[in-house]
Amino acid sequence: MTPKSIAVFCGSQPGRDEIYQEHAKSLGKLIAQQGIRLVYGGGNKGLMGAIANEMMARGGEVVGVIPEVLKGWEHHHEGITELHIVADMHVRKKMMYEMCDAAIILPGGYGTMDEFFEMLTWNTLQIHDKQIVILNTAQYYRPLIVMLEQMHQQQFLYEPVYKRIKIAATPHEALQQLGCTIA
Repeated sequence: MTPKSIAVFCGSQPGRDEIYQEHAKSLGKLIAQQGIRLVYGGGNKGLMGAIANEMMARGGEVVGVIPEVLKGWEHHHEGITELHIVADMHVRKKMMYEMCDAAIILPGGYGTMDEFFEMLTWNTLQIHDKQIVILNTAQYYRPLIVMLEQMHQQQFLYEPVYKRIKIAATPHEALQQLGCTIA
């Protein structure tokens, strides 16, 4: 079933390689073309800003959720459809999870990892069953994927890694993994 709303977790920095921003923009374009709502961290910098700006330029619906403490760091986006300023990171993550049907993980730092692992943990504990796709742009997540496979091989996981996550190399593939038909 094609999701109506996708949470995208990604960096508030652009990253070293231009392909990270290219993939963020491409994903924003494709999500907008599909008529799917974007839920994201509410920033206007880095990959967050790139995907939100592309969505807005194409008439997409963009909902941002940003904690009060990050308004200055991530420069909250004032040009999106809807912005929620919340008390803290815990409220942010919970709200984003509740508002989405699936999630795509783009390159990012500590916050992106925190959001990914919490969503993955909740999925494993069957608190939700939302699909999670890692967009492995330029093999950014290869070391993490190797670590996840190691966790399974060493029997620290209750089930195979790929039961809960999918890996995509391109924005097109990420959406296809979520059931979207991309022309």
